[in-house]
Amino acid sequence: MSFPWAHEYTPSHPFMKWMDEKLPLPRLVYNSVGSGYPVPRNLNYFWNFGFLALACLGIQIVTGVILAMHYAANAGVAFDSVEHIMRDVNWGWMLRYAHANGASAFFVVIYIHIFRGFFYGSYKAPREMVWLLGVVIFLLMMATAFMGYVLPWGQMSFWGAKVITGLFSAIPLVGEPLQQWLLGGFAPDNASLNRFFSLHYLLPFVIVGVVVLHIWALHIPGSSNPTGVEVKSESDTVPFYPYYIAKDGWAMGLFAFLYCAMLFFFPNALGHPDNYVPANPMSTPAHIVPEWYFWPFYAILRAFTSDFFFIPAKLMGVLAMFSAILVWFFLPWLDRSPVRSGSYRPAFKKFFIILLIDVLILGYCGGAPAAEPYVMISQIAAIYYFAHFLIILPIVSSIERPDPLPFSITEAVLGSDEQAALAPAE
Repeated sequence: MSFPWAHEYTPSHPFMKWMDEKLPLPRLVYNSVGSGYPVPRNLNYFWNFGFLALACLGIQIVTGVILAMHYAANAGVAFDSVEHIMRDVNWGWMLRYAHANGASAFFVVIYIHIFRGFFYGSYKAPREMVWLLGVVIFLLMMATAFMGYVLPWGQMSFWGAKVITGLFSAIPLVGEPLQQWLLGGFAPDNASLNRFFSLHYLLPFVIVGVVVLHIWALHIPGSSNPTGVEVKSESDTVPFYPYYIAKDGWAMGLFAFLYCAMLFFFPNALGHPDNYVPANPMSTPAHIVPEWYFWPFYAILRAFTSDFFFIPAKLMGVLAMFSAILVWFFLPWLDRSPVRSGSYRPAFKKFFIILLIDVLILGYCGGAPAAEPYVMISQIAAIYYFAHFLIILPIVSSIERPDPLPFSITEAVLGSDEQAALAPAE
């Protein structure tokens, strides 16, 4: 993609010329987020969430590195070291709350980013690799968040680790040895805490590497857009800088306001009170529940209550929980519609709304006690969740009649006037 003002990067200062020859980093930045990167002119605010996700990752890495300087990964003092951070370290309370609420903010942003991809068909060709790498990032986020939740070594941390690692014991033959290898023993203890702390510190940097690949893959075909129509001319695009830098900046300001409001006024609203009690292997909490961002998948796990032939219910729940995410890898091939955007797919749009409601129901049931009617509702919602991706989506994409698409992005923005559609952007 090219347009008149997106000229090649040509440094004028002798030092910058030398740098461009030896290490063309300024050129890379210019072509990635500067005037050298053309972006569809019709992107709405749902496209800001990729930038916000990157900002959340930065917040988590910075706060996490500082917290690691004061944390002790030892079962005897881990809980006390967190209290030390909260009470004795300068601004430690803010760093700890920023990190804990930053995880929730990260998942809010990522969930909106994912469902925007669902609706606007961001997984379709030629952007399959962008989507697949995005799903890998989400899986890495879930692993990182789970291990981070264990580190405070409160009641919910200990029992959450015991329950989640216990899921691996459902795998035939290798399940129990795998669980013992993960824990470093037969129950969560010092070895488990050291393993989880090391991996929790490492994985964010792995995520950074996959994010670089994600952005690289995105820059090959270019950004998608709300119409799903590919760029046809220079008039369909504007430079990323200054137009979308300004738009991302506005979104970042709003995000910072909401994030700081949560951080300073409601820092414990999303936490569990049992996690402010030191871990006690002899006292099981009345209601073991993971963090809220795992609730939909936890509901799917608990939806299986009876064995199916020779397959234990526990194993089926584990397979279903992981399959709920793994099915996303196959979306580019399950959805066979030639139209990308859900805005022009009336039948798809209705089922998408039902999917949203279904996921919210799963989330509510995942945070509720493992009792009726929540288990039955979880079972119905889980059936619909898999039916949406494996049955409804392929059928709808094959038989629905989409609405007429605009000829170009410019036409979608300025109307169907032929001169407006063909005129170069001012």
